[in-house]
Amino acid sequence: MADASPKVEINCTVNNERVTLHAYPMARLLDVLREELRLTGTKEGCGEGECGACSVLIDGVLVNSCLIPVLQIEGTEIKTIEGIASGDQLHAVQQAFISCGGAQCGICTPGMVIAAVNLLERTPNPSQAEIRTGLAGNLCRCTGYIKIFEAVVQACQSVEAKS
Repeated sequence: MADASPKVEINCTVNNERVTLHAYPMARLLDVLREELRLTGTKEGCGEGECGACSVLIDGVLVNSCLIPVLQIEGTEIKTIEGIASGDQLHAVQQAFISCGGAQCGICTPGMVIAAVNLLERTPNPSQAEIRTGLAGNLCRCTGYIKIFEAVVQACQSVEAKS
């Protein structure tokens, strides 16, 4: 059933670029990112906010984009997986996921990377317990998590080595 409300204009910043969206107020941010902005890196896993595959950062806060009505993003700054790298230079977390084999089927990977980047921004040298807590909202059915945790540790070491 289509939303009976008219489309609204929403202004925000996505991956450091100002955008104006025209969307139904209750459209999910996930759908607007994928369909209107063609940012298809953010994945839909469960559509219920349980798996973390659709994680993005809104004003630096990790959220499940499948649960956010687009009306709530007016004036915010959003970062998706497409905004993590700097040009052709992968973020340390992305490189570590590749090096450690932390990605398999790819559905959870964008959300895991976003969650790991968010964790490292808040806690630059997290303990194993902090890594587990920082990634707790993200489910993976393929890896068993060990390679993902190893990737976060390697990313920390990579960032420390550059400092």
